[in-house]
This record gives sequence, structure tokens and C-alpha cells, in this order.
Amino acid sequence: MNFTFRCLDAQSDAPLVHSWVTRPYASFWGMLTASVEDVVAEYTRIQTSGHHHALLGLDDGVPAFLMEEYLPASSPLAAVYPVLPGDLGMHLLVAPPSEAPVPGYTTSVMDVVLDRLFSKPGVERIVVEPDARNTKIHALNERLGFQPAGVVTLPDKDALLSFCSHTDYLAARAALNTLSTPIMQGAPL
Repeated sequence: MNFTFRCLDAQSDAPLVHSWVTRPYASFWGMLTASVEDVVAEYTRIQTSGHHHALLGLDDGVPAFLMEEYLPASSPLAAVYPVLPGDLGMHLLVAPPSEAPVPGYTTSVMDVVLDRLFSKPGVERIVVEPDARNTKIHALNERLGFQPAGVVTLPDKDALLSFCSHTDYLAARAALNTLSTPIMQGAPL
């Protein structure tokens, strides 16, 4: 695994993103019935917002995941918790595997995403708000150091608000390494 990032192009990347967000496993992304044009419109809105940004994660140059980062103070989260300086929101969607799933792959993706976000100047804490029913992402979040703060009501869902400090992330990463989690070249964990 060799992960890199590039800015998502709402127009040219829409068919690819559409092929991911309309699959049953991505139901919590909220776009199961979206058209390609809907994806273009959503990601044009995100990329021009000034406070929300989407990136494609590449694995050896091949698109492998979609990552969004946003400012919680400019999102619906501002109404449900006291946003602190240094808070940065994150969304993550891993592409469906083209071959047999690789054990630990999604953990490796989350690790590289968190590492990137925490490397940004001023970022103290990562905030996530996945659907409260999405138990798979809750488990992954906790594995990488997120602490649940409780269920909050947002305009489009009931969400499990969770926070991850840089210290909690590094401690979780170290714990995973001591549990003999395989370390992949270019993407720890």
C-alpha cells in the first residue's frame, strides 16, 4: 500500500464516486438513489463552500477512498456541541474492494487519513458524526482513538458524535502495533 491524496474534481470524478456511494454498503453516506448529476452537484457545493473539502485517496495511484474534511463551526455540528479552536471534522468512505478484501486495509486507510489531518497546523481534535446505526464505523473509530460523546440529532440523521485528540490517536496507534497488527509498507497499521 502506498497512499497519496489528490483534490476531488466534482465533474470528472463524479462517475467513480457515484459507483461507490450508490452501493448498499454505502447506505449511511445518504446517496443510494443519487444520479451522477446529483454527485456532481453535491461535490461542487462541497468544493466551493470554503469550509468543506473532498479528497480522493489513492493506493498506488488507484482511487481507493473518499475523504472529506470540514470546519465543524460552519456545519450543523455547531448547533449540537461547543466547537473548540483546533476542531476539524472528517468523513471517510472506502471504495469497494476490486479483489478479495485485505485484512486491516480500512484501518490502514483511517490511519493515513488521521495522520494527514493531525499534520495540519492548528488541528487539535478530529470530530466525526456517523449515523448512530453504523456500528462498523463506530468500531473503526474507537480502534483509532475516537471517544464517543453521545448521540446528537442532526438535520439528516441521529449521529454518534465522537472526538479524537492527537494524544488519543497516537495511543491507539501504539496499542494496535503492540497487538501485532500488521504494518503495511507506506501505510502503518
